[in-house]
Amino acid sequence: MKVSELWRYPVKSMAGEPLAEATLTATGIAGDRLVHVEDQRGRVISARTHPHLLALHVTLAPDGEPWVDGRPWNASEVAEAVRGAAGPGARLVRNAPGGVFDVLPLSILTDGAIDSLGVDRRRLRPNVLVGGAEGLAERAWPGRRLAIGSAIVGVRKLRGRCVMTTYDPDTQEQDLGVLQRIVNDFGGRMALDCWVIAPGPIAVGDEVTLLE
Repeated sequence: MKVSELWRYPVKSMAGEPLAEATLTATGIAGDRLVHVEDQRGRVISARTHPHLLALHVTLAPDGEPWVDGRPWNASEVAEAVRGAAGPGARLVRNAPGGVFDVLPLSILTDGAIDSLGVDRRRLRPNVLVGGAEGLAERAWPGRRLAIGSAIVGVRKLRGRCVMTTYDPDTQEQDLGVLQRIVNDFGGRMALDCWVIAPGPIAVGDEVTLLE
């Protein structure tokens, strides 16, 4: 098996940034989930309730700061776009280190699993897409370790999926049938919640080995 794709999400719930290489740290992929969206009461907003956030595209600048659709994340134009996507009073807030992850800081998905589901893999927002996995092999990996390039990650459990999988990443149109299939055919779970045991650089094309 090999690393097929790498993804980073510098702003939680906005579109991901594809990478050729990345550094795995104790808090996942370096530069992941640096900023999140809050409402005027200080509550975290996600694309579960405001799917138009998925239409905003984020990259990481050389200085390590997120840029949203070509502008610094704290620019006035970005603030206006966030309010347009998430409602009046919505604003971007920098996270505490490792602070805003739904479960664990690293999500791994295999090509075999996403082929079995039959949807765009971006709906499941993986950090690492592993290619060359047979069918639903990932479902037997919880409790095991994976060597990815020079890094080692632990697999905690299969990830429970939510309504975010129902939104098209390009159009934000909703298809509730996607989540229904995940529930009916896969017990509501797909992809893997993981943590980093041994940090290190990883890259597309790196070998992925399931360890005993």
